Amino acid sequence: MAKIIIIDDEPGILQVMRKLSERMGHETFAYQSGKDGMTAIQRIVPDVVVVDLRIGDMSGLEIIQRCNGQFPHIAIIMVTGYGTVESAVEAMKLGAFDYLTKPFELDDLQRTINRALSQKEPAGRFNPPTLVGDPEAEPALVSSRLIGEGSRMKEIHGIIEKIADNDSPILLEGEFGSGKQMVARAIHNRSKRNSAPFKVLDCSSLPEDLLEMELFGSPGGRGETIFRRAMGGTVFLEEINLLPHRLQSVLEGYLEDITARRMNNSLPESMDVRFVASTNKPLEEEVTEDRFREDLYYKVSVIPIQVPSLRNRQSDIPLLVDYFLERYAAMNKRSKPQVDKYAMELLESYKWPGNVSELQNTVERASAFCDDNRIRPVDLPSKISQRVEITDDENEAIVHHLPIGTTLSDFIRKQEKVFIRETLKYNEGSREKTASMLDVSIATLYRKMGLKLERDKMLSA
Repeated sequence: MAKIIIIDDEPGILQVMRKLSERMGHETFAYQSGKDGMTAIQRIVPDVVVVDLRIGDMSGLEIIQRCNGQFPHIAIIMVTGYGTVESAVEAMKLGAFDYLTKPFELDDLQRTINRALSQKEPAGRFNPPTLVGDPEAEPALVSSRLIGEGSRMKEIHGIIEKIADNDSPILLEGEFGSGKQMVARAIHNRSKRNSAPFKVLDCSSLPEDLLEMELFGSPGGRGETIFRRAMGGTVFLEEINLLPHRLQSVLEGYLEDITARRMNNSLPESMDVRFVASTNKPLEEEVTEDRFREDLYYKVSVIPIQVPSLRNRQSDIPLLVDYFLERYAAMNKRSKPQVDKYAMELLESYKWPGNVSELQNTVERASAFCDDNRIRPVDLPSKISQRVEITDDENEAIVHHLPIGTTLSDFIRKQEKVFIRETLKYNEGSREKTASMLDVSIATLYRKMGLKLERDKMLSA
């Protein structure tokens, strides 16, 4: 049994991490302030400290610096939110053992604690337990569930099942926020590597020198690169299209070395990883524009997967909403809010330019603001709930409600259908007369209204 101190100013997250540590059999102490945590470190002298980067009264980096100066044998694990990876790398330079980026899986934290303790103990003395997932704790941090039952997501599920244990590099293409990291985690979780670390590095969040250090280490450094920390597991390089050109060349050589050593059965443990990359722009186009190396493109895209945007799988929105509501309810230890039908209609009709990430933020905001544990349209952001009202040019009594967030092409397409429908009614359902009046062909009329153009349906509308 080890002594572990956890410092985080978010009560829900703190409680979940404390519970996990205790279930692992460790004596655990949890604190919401840096001052209290630092006092406890000096009094208890733990084996491991898990500290959030931002804890209100002081920086996690300050705790690492002070702790490393007084107690260099303590393994410190930094927890950091999205967009602050640069500070996490700074923490590594100050002596932190490793870092985790929120949101992370409880398995990630468990593995990192086990690795920290196993490096402290003589060989064979530390035998970490294998835990069964705790349904009460996991929803607060887990972000790897691949939600969706539509045709596009079923196709991705099928691909994952086929390639889960194939070590060939995978390239995930899709817009910002479309859930590429969730797909990468699903691949890792269904593979034979699922008991080893899953490590993420965002190429857009670090300057070139820190990216190089994270990927390949620095001269005279400890060699604690992301590849070494993910040993036996998966390295996920987010937005690889933003990797500086010079580092693209180094990465191409590194991946070539991994491939050659694997084929010769001479791959060292420190290089035994699965490589997954993502891009928010088509890499083939980036190669054409000379912004991405062609040789690296072929290395990372052995297995390409297109991750659809949320507007192309809107049938999955209710499932995602329900999942996020469960997650935040568990984290805040409250009952799950209900979504009334009008609010759900707005969520399903909105086009979500920010994809799954925007939906997640919207649900979190709505669950925080709603009254009587029920989400209504008023609880949604104005760009989703508001409608622009305009009067008809011919009849001021007619008011059109135009939804904010609808793309121009979608709006025009809908208005075309309305106009064609009214023209059909004027011509008593004659498609030939309607096409002639609109100066379009019958084929164009069918295409604009969809393949299943039904006269009776049009007349009764």
